[in-house]
Order: sequence, then C-alpha cells, then structure tokens
Amino acid sequence: MDSEIVFLEPRPAVLARRREIVADLASFLPKDAVISDERGLKPFETDAFVSHRRMPLAVALPETTEQVAEVLRYCSRNGIPVVPRGAGTSLCGGAIPQEDAVVIGLSKMARVLDVDLVNRTATVQAGVTNLCISEAVSGDGFFYAPDPSSQLACTIGGNIGMNSGGAHCLKYGVTTNNLLGVKMVLFDGTTIDVGGKALDPAGYDLLGIICGSEGQLGIVTEATVRLIAKAEGARPVLFGFGSSEAAGACVADVIGAGVIPVAMEFMDRQAIEICEAFAQAGYPLDVEALLIVEVEGSKTEMSAILADIVEIARRHDVKVVRECQSAQQAALIWKGRKSAFGATGRVGDYICMDGTVPLSELSNVLRRTGEIVASYGLRVANVFHAGDGNMHPLILFNANDPVEAAKAEAAGNDILKLCVDVGGCLTGEHGVGIEKRDLMRHQYGAVDLEQMMAVRAAFDPDWILNPSKVFPLDGRGVA
Repeated sequence: MDSEIVFLEPRPAVLARRREIVADLASFLPKDAVISDERGLKPFETDAFVSHRRMPLAVALPETTEQVAEVLRYCSRNGIPVVPRGAGTSLCGGAIPQEDAVVIGLSKMARVLDVDLVNRTATVQAGVTNLCISEAVSGDGFFYAPDPSSQLACTIGGNIGMNSGGAHCLKYGVTTNNLLGVKMVLFDGTTIDVGGKALDPAGYDLLGIICGSEGQLGIVTEATVRLIAKAEGARPVLFGFGSSEAAGACVADVIGAGVIPVAMEFMDRQAIEICEAFAQAGYPLDVEALLIVEVEGSKTEMSAILADIVEIARRHDVKVVRECQSAQQAALIWKGRKSAFGATGRVGDYICMDGTVPLSELSNVLRRTGEIVASYGLRVANVFHAGDGNMHPLILFNANDPVEAAKAEAAGNDILKLCVDVGGCLTGEHGVGIEKRDLMRHQYGAVDLEQMMAVRAAFDPDWILNPSKVFPLDGRGVA
C-alpha cells in the first residue's frame, strides 16, 4: 500500500544539513530532548495508520511553549518542514513525517495547569491525555465530555487537530463544542492566545478554524476546555435486532422523534462476536446488530426516556432489550465497545474508515457497505457512533498480501465516496491526513479547495507545517 500514497519529495538542501540541524536543535533544547539515531527515530516513522512509514530527520521533545516556539522559529528560518505529534494514535496518517521533517513531539507537555470549577473549565498542556482531564475533576463531580475510544492514550492536542468525538458526543458534542481557548505557536515562532474562559469571546471565530486543522495552522501547546457536571445517574441498555438495516432505521427514528440519549453505539454481528470474545461483556450473540444506548439523569427521567426508545425499537422488530443491572456490568458493556479496534486487531489486519452520513441514509449505507466489501472478496465489521451517523467500518484483510491490501484500500475509498454521495462527508473525527487526501476532490470543488488552502497559507505561507496532508498534491499550495 505504501507506493499508492505519494509524499512530497524531501528537500536535498535540508537532508544535506542533517547533522548541523540536529546539533543546532540540541544547542537550545534540554538534554535528551533531541532524537536523531535510527533506533530512536523508529517509533516516530508512523502512527496508527501503520501501512505507511517515513523516517523523520529528527525528533524534538520540548517541555514548554517557549521551547516549541524556538524550534519553529529555527525551522522556519531554515526551510525545514515540521510535523506535530501527540500520542501517535492518528488513524489517517496525520502524524506520519517526511524524511526532511523535524517531528515536534508534545509528550513531555503533560500537565494539568488549572482547574476552575466556578467557571467549569480546565486548562491543560497539549500532551495531557483525554482521559486524564476527566480523572482530574472526577472527584469534584465533573468530567470532560469528548471520549474517543483511544482516550486512555490520545492527547488533547491531537483531539484538537482532528476535532475528535466519541461515544458521548451525541449529547455533548465533539471537541470543537467543548473547546474554549488555545495557546498556539505559529510557523515563525510567534505565540498567540485564542479564546479563553469566556463562553463568547470577541472577534472572528479563529478557534473554529484551528480545531480540526490537523496541525497545519500552528502547534497548540495549551488548551482551555469546558467541564460538565456529572449526571445523577447513567444506564446503558443493549438492543438487539434481526438486521443491521432495522437497527439503523431505529436510530433514525429515535433521533427524529426528538429523543436524545447520551450515546447510541452500533455493532453488527461480526463486531459483536469479536468484542464479546475479548471483553465477555454479555452481548447477545443471536442477533445481527446491536445498539448500546445510554441514558442519564434521575431514575424517573431515565425510565421515561427508555420507555420512548423501547417503544420505537419495537416498531423495528427488536429481538433483545437488556438493561444494565450494575456499575460493573455497565463498565463491561463500555469496555467491549471501546476495545473494538484492539479486539479486531486480535482477529486480523484491518483498516478503519471514518465517514459520516445523514441518519436517514444509515440503513442504506450499511447495506451498501456490506455489498462493497463483499465485491472485493473481503469481510467487514461495523462498529460506530450511530447517533450522529459517524461510521467506522473495519475492513479485514491480510496485510502480507499486497493484492488484498490494495483491495481493502479500494473498498475503503468506495465507502467514503458513498458517504459523500448520500449527503455525508469524508470524515467525522479521524481527520483527512494522507488517507483521504486524494478523496478531497470527491467532496469539494476546485474553488472550495483553493479557499481552504488560502486560509492555510494565511497562517503558514511557506507550507512547512504538516506537509503532504489534507490537500491533494497536484502542484498547488505547496512551497
């Protein structure tokens, strides 16, 4: 698969100065903050999109915003590309470097700087893990809502770069809905503060542009996020259906009726069997599709919401309705769902897609996804955030077979095109990276792309930040 995605050619002038560049970086960064040996660089050559790899020129591991600014200032003056990196959990190749790039890893910037319960905010460094924020405020009855499946490892900086979501984004929104402010270093080392603790800051909504920009406008070093009070109670319920189409139609009808649970997660039979074998969560194995629906509030409120959902589910020939009976059982139910990607990796190689579709098209897209993958002679496990139509088909293939690998990639592209064709989009939370870069033309026209590239160039006129990503490499918009 590696030969099918093109990277920009490395700059010979930069490669020729490798030793000098490493020495210069080491001169103003702390001891052991620069990695340049082949063994040390190896972990940074790819991210969770492991089918593609490039060894970077060097890795810098700053500990402060000032050090990030110094690295960017140096790289800008010397025409050196820069790739920001959090935990490397990107599933679209967002953190894969180039041979002439310096990777700026933010793993050492992992402090919670401020918790303000009066204003319900937390300010953290970009290397703080997603889950760490909730853990820091859990004892006071608060949490940070976006909860990607990788929340144990993924960092807030990466979440901002990709506008990550999670199971509970149905009710509470994705990263952009929970982000109040950032400290960001621009390509030339200038540091800016955008937003803050205020709910409605003055001026242009630059925060809306920064969130989801995949590290191409600057490097976020600190973030101020919204904290939410925990609900009085929460209860996940398992709904089993005779077909994926019936489950999809049920989701559309629940949301269409104005009933908004805190989460609605979908698994098809393949995914149910994989996750149950791993987590022993008690998922029903005699159904074709499963919805994990979580409601929250008081006991009376939860019962009322569930009654409405059960009534709608019965119209779609629901086979199983199983309410959670304990906190331990609830933890197992979510363990199974949040372990889906890792559990699938125990079964075989796979690529994970990330398209979003209107709920009215959910049943149709599920059916067509199965047909597309079957036409390539492959299997698919569907597990995704059903409530907001953010699909994650896991296409199973043999990574040691180049033919199967090419088929898997082609099937994934066909699925993403289908998502766009029915009125959806190429990505819900994983980003574009290199994986979907060449599909951007399927969703956007030339004028649309030119306008987006103009915004990028306003922040980074030399295009040194995270090159080869997001936009098709056709000679436009690259330095």
